[in-house]
Parts: sequence; C-alpha cells; structure tokens
Amino acid sequence: MQKLKTYVEVSQDSDFSIYNLPFGVGLIPGKGKRVVSRIGEYVLDLEAMEAIGVFSDLDFDISVLRSQYLNDFIALGKNTTIPFRQCIQSALLEENAGQWAKYLSKFALPSDKVEMTLPVQIGDYTDFYSSIEHATNVGIMFRDPDNALLPNWRHLPVAYHGRASSIQVSGVPVRRPMGQIKPEEADPVFGPSRLLDFELEMAFVVGKENALGKRIPIEEAESHIFGLTLFNDWSARDIQKWEYIPLGPFIAKNFHSTISPWIVTLEALEPFRVQGPKQEPAVLPYLASSAPGNFDIELQVDLIPKGGSVTRVCRSNFKYMYWNMAQQLAHHSVGGCNMRVGDFCASGTISGKEPNSYGSMLELSWKGTRPLLLEDGGERKFVLDGDTIVLRGYAEREGIRVGFGEASAEVLAAE
Repeated sequence: MQKLKTYVEVSQDSDFSIYNLPFGVGLIPGKGKRVVSRIGEYVLDLEAMEAIGVFSDLDFDISVLRSQYLNDFIALGKNTTIPFRQCIQSALLEENAGQWAKYLSKFALPSDKVEMTLPVQIGDYTDFYSSIEHATNVGIMFRDPDNALLPNWRHLPVAYHGRASSIQVSGVPVRRPMGQIKPEEADPVFGPSRLLDFELEMAFVVGKENALGKRIPIEEAESHIFGLTLFNDWSARDIQKWEYIPLGPFIAKNFHSTISPWIVTLEALEPFRVQGPKQEPAVLPYLASSAPGNFDIELQVDLIPKGGSVTRVCRSNFKYMYWNMAQQLAHHSVGGCNMRVGDFCASGTISGKEPNSYGSMLELSWKGTRPLLLEDGGERKFVLDGDTIVLRGYAEREGIRVGFGEASAEVLAAE
C-alpha cells in the first residue's frame, strides 16, 4: 500500500489514521447532528469541508450531510461515497497542506467536543452464527460433544432475525433484563437474568438495496456492503436456555445491543483481506466464491468492574469466521428477501481455537465452571451489575492501522 502522510497530528497507535476515515454522526456544537468523519483526535465536520470546496468536483445533495443518520449518505452509492472519502483523504495529505491546512480549525473539532450518536437508522437486524469454534463450543456444552454441530451448520450460514430498536451506540448503559428462568427440577420463575453475557461480534451495514424477489449473487454481494462496525450482542443465557426451543432466541437477545459509533468502509479494510477457513463439505454454488472474503481484524474485550482495574478477557480475530459476509448476504437474500440501506447483519460470536480467544463469558468460563480471574483479584463467571464491557478492533499491517474505536456499555441493575 502507498504510504501516505498527513499534516494532522496522528499517533502511531491511533485507530483513525489517514488510511481509515470512517463515517458517523456527531452532535456538532451550535449545529446539531451532522455526518462526520475522523482522523486522530479530531472529528471532521463534513458540511464545513463542503463549504470550503473540498467536494466541489462531486455532484451530490448537501442535505445528506445534515441528516441525523448516515442512511441518505450511504444511499448515494459507492460511485459517490468512494470518491467522497478520497476527497477527504486528499484534503488531509501533507502534499496538499498549502491548500487546506489553513482551514483545519474550521472543519476539525477535538473529539471530546463532539458527542457521537447512533450512526444508522436501522430498519432490520439479522444475527448470524458463523464462527465454527463458537458453534462447536456451544454444541459441546449443551448437546452432544461428539456431534456438536447441527447437521445444517456446514451447509448454510445459520441466523435469526433480531430486534433493531434496541441497538444502541457505545456509552449507553445496558439494563439487566427480566424474564422467565427455569431452574433445574423446578417450575419456571420470573426475575432478573443471573447469567448476563456479552458476545464479541462485528456487523456490516447494507449499502445498496435489492428488489423484493431478486436475490443478491455472491459475486455482487460486497458491492451491497457499505462498511463494518463493532457489535456486542448482549445475551441473557438463563432466559435463552428456557425460551430458545423450538424457535430460537427472543427476549434473551432483544433487550440491548451495543455498537461502536464509527462505520469503517469496506474500501479502508481492503488491504487486510485474507482467505477464510477451508469449508468442508464444499458449499452449494450460490455460496461459492474463490475470492478471499475474510478480513484480518484484531478484536479485544475488556471487563472493568465498577471502581476496579481493567482485565482483558478476550483476544480474537474476525478472520476466524467460517462463513464470510458475502456468503451471509447471498444466503440472506437467496429466497428473495429485499435488503434495505441501513440494515445490519451481525456476525455472531467470534471465537478462536484458544481459550483466551473465546468471544463470550459462556465460553470463557465454560458455562460458569471455570471462573475468570480479574486483575484486582476478583473473579467472574458472567457479567455483574456495575461491570463495563469494552469491545475494540483494529487491522494493522506494515505500519498501517485502521480501527473501529470502541463499543462500551456499563451494566445497570434490573428494575
């Protein structure tokens, strides 16, 4: 990749390098919500950049930058959004400092002065189950250790339709859910979940629609994906255990999900593309593609007790996914489902082969039988009230870093 230099001060370990330039929605003082980008410790007011002529060569409706969500901007299509991002990058390059650096104070705001909000108006949300390590671990714990995967798992990307309304941006606390719980050898009772869990996931944002009844071919699937974000699919394991048969998760999953505020474009992640795991048996033709469809993105989860020390409980990687995003989207639409701009598709828990790479407390504590030791001397089987869970992710190669910031939420007691 060509090495780029910017006149903006950016630390070496920043998620928001000149190679990234993600999109989000921020509350700009005196303006309200605006479509923004970010470099280093600065949030970029894109409307202000438009006013000084950064995008003068592009034909688009300026009102999309004044929207409360990214949907209208995304709907412009990649023929516009890709050169739009390239214009931002060009305006920040050291070689163009003479033209644009004098305006930096007009369009770049310190990140602590901008409140980031939910970036996308999410119409529909689907959660996949695409990590073979996670699916195998769950199968061993709850079914048959010798036949952990269900018969369909290696043939199609398993998923369920989730609840879009409860997806919240990083920083919004999560309330411990109430529901029915079935103790062993007893009738079900009503009360707060005692087995609250995080799920380390990523989600992609649909960027182009398909008509009802028209499927998305796998070779076109990535052209329908705008970008990715971190995703914590909070789960109430005890509620889930009682309710999920025969139709799958319901209130154990619909109470809250946490996303990072920045959508990193697929184009920014292109240098980190890798081949995924070998799929056996061979998939059906509508899911088959020879092109590498996974991305080498390092993922981390920290658990922070209230007033306590940070413990890194998980290190995983998005490249472990058995089913990639193109396959997920091709399968999602193969029956004729019409995907819409702003729809979210989450990956499912991302676990690796090593115990410290498991993407949920269910696996890390092995259903509560192996408590995790915390840095301050405590232990955890599942997530307690007052705990904060922080997801982070970044891709890095040859000194080039593209990251997602964080998806963080504190757990509040049930009401």
